[in-house]
Amino acid sequence: MSDYVRRAQLITPSGVGAITVIKGGTSVICAGIDHWFERSDSVDPKEGVDATEFEVDEPRLRKLLSVERLYTPPDYRPYQAGSENRNVGLKVHFLRFPRWHVCNDCGEMVEVSMAAKGTQYCAGRCRQERGRARRIFQVRFAAMCEGGHLQDFPWREWVHRDVSPTCEGKLRMTGGAGASLAAITVECACGRKRNLSDTMDAETGEEGQTVTALTRKLDASGALYLCTGQRPWLGAGAAENCKRHLQGTLLNASNLYFASIASAIYLPPAASETAPAELVDFLSSPVRATAITTLRSFDALNVQTLRKKWDKELARYSDEQINAALSSDDGSEQAKAEDTDDPVMFRREEFEVLSAPQDREQLRVKVVPASEYTEPLLGQPFSRFFSSVSLIDRLRETRALYGFTRVKPGNNTLSRQQQKAQLRRRPLPPSEEWLPAYTVFGEGIFLSLNEELLQKWERKEDAAHRRANRLGKAYGALAERGWGGQTQLSARFLLVHTFAHLLMNRLTFECGYSSASLKERLYVSSNETARMAGLLIYTAAGDADGTMGGLVRMGKPGRLEAVIRRALEGADWCSADPVCMEMGEAGGQGPDSCNLAACHACGLVPETACEQFNRFLDRGLVVGVPSQRDIGFFWGT
Repeated sequence: MSDYVRRAQLITPSGVGAITVIKGGTSVICAGIDHWFERSDSVDPKEGVDATEFEVDEPRLRKLLSVERLYTPPDYRPYQAGSENRNVGLKVHFLRFPRWHVCNDCGEMVEVSMAAKGTQYCAGRCRQERGRARRIFQVRFAAMCEGGHLQDFPWREWVHRDVSPTCEGKLRMTGGAGASLAAITVECACGRKRNLSDTMDAETGEEGQTVTALTRKLDASGALYLCTGQRPWLGAGAAENCKRHLQGTLLNASNLYFASIASAIYLPPAASETAPAELVDFLSSPVRATAITTLRSFDALNVQTLRKKWDKELARYSDEQINAALSSDDGSEQAKAEDTDDPVMFRREEFEVLSAPQDREQLRVKVVPASEYTEPLLGQPFSRFFSSVSLIDRLRETRALYGFTRVKPGNNTLSRQQQKAQLRRRPLPPSEEWLPAYTVFGEGIFLSLNEELLQKWERKEDAAHRRANRLGKAYGALAERGWGGQTQLSARFLLVHTFAHLLMNRLTFECGYSSASLKERLYVSSNETARMAGLLIYTAAGDADGTMGGLVRMGKPGRLEAVIRRALEGADWCSADPVCMEMGEAGGQGPDSCNLAACHACGLVPETACEQFNRFLDRGLVVGVPSQRDIGFFWGT
């Protein structure tokens, strides 16, 4: 396709398997990663291609995802005479989807090849009877299943009420008065016709599996029309076995695609007297770290090789210092790899580093003691609730796409390995496996709650635990139906998560960032060996939003106290109260009733900013409820 998509968008929201509308209104689906680093304008697709230029160095994330490499999506470079022309002509391919098109004039439906480019025109009545060719448009319907499969809507099967129809007559779509699916009718030349009523209905069956009307009601004899395992983003013939129920969907439905993203904050290797921090940072910068990783993989890493590459930069360092810096990088990678498989320890590493001062090239942290925040919160000293505040002038985050789900976010129907297999048609050996990733820089505020006060609150507030258990039951019901997400809900987690949302919503008013520019990163654990109760509110974007400096400015003493105070005061009374608070008392609200006292008017944020898709929130644990003010952490302690 001639249109361009930003490289960061190829991780999310326009990653592999996602539908994107390009210039002219054509819907396309992003193809697999099999041919990302191959040229289509050369006999040898690997000629002049050096994928190491796109490699991302993030050992913790590679270990977490069990891959050897992470690569950024390639950018397109035209051939230029007289230049090196390395990595020219690399493209990320998109395919036309859905294939079915309809003429808005005569209503005739026709299938078009996924490889077709440009505008398509009607060859039916418009041309034959009226002497003119009208443009045809893609239908806005498709069908999907919880296994991540996607296919064209089964028009012939639906119209003929037959799992295996033999009629090949022309189809025609007409729309009547009304906004419901029942107003849209598809008719075959043989005379059979049927509207689209019920095609998107789904419910939970007896065993927790999704049961859909499209599967149950398609065939008049009662035979089930099950998913055929189509994977159009991997091309024709890429279907796999699947017997799940099939559900109709609109192309712009919010549950059509959920990117599975794993991310990590870059933690710089440790420096020492032998290995100066400036040298360690120089060797661990993204471009040089990638080159060092490549040299190490070929067993060609030594001081002499590095001096040839960066003679001027390394001239002031001795061979001993360079070797020490390389050992520091390698040793830190090995140490990190030991605990990376444990999600708690993965975050614990970041928690410890962000809680300490850092002055490195890719991570600059200034820790401000809570005692320097002199303005009170709710009549209490700031230091009563928070142990420290870290102002992060610069951080680096790497986000990797390892798969996607449909129908449900965090779908635990598919394992991580199964999701990784969705991204390519031909599997690679483990030693060559890689995933697409993108690196962004930004700033943030890291808050650590007072652990002693938090434990005291947890011990005395049985009502808080009852509210947490109420959401735990709702989550348990979701888990039985195949939803993933937070494995264990606690009052501590709900408190930190809800407070992060309240603070983000307030910061959008105070520092000028859009609500979609801020993100949360939660550090919560009740494990005695790795207790955590922290939150990072940060912006990490590929544009200027990541470097404006407004977030750190609002985190300084004299400013942050007012921001938090206004956030808590706003949470005390939602504009939707008393309904919002009463819904929390009645059993829950929001997506799948997984929130208590939290709605769009008080506690919800854009889903891209939340780690839990706006679930597991309750401002009652932050500021209390009218009947029990003391269950709120900031009021009751």
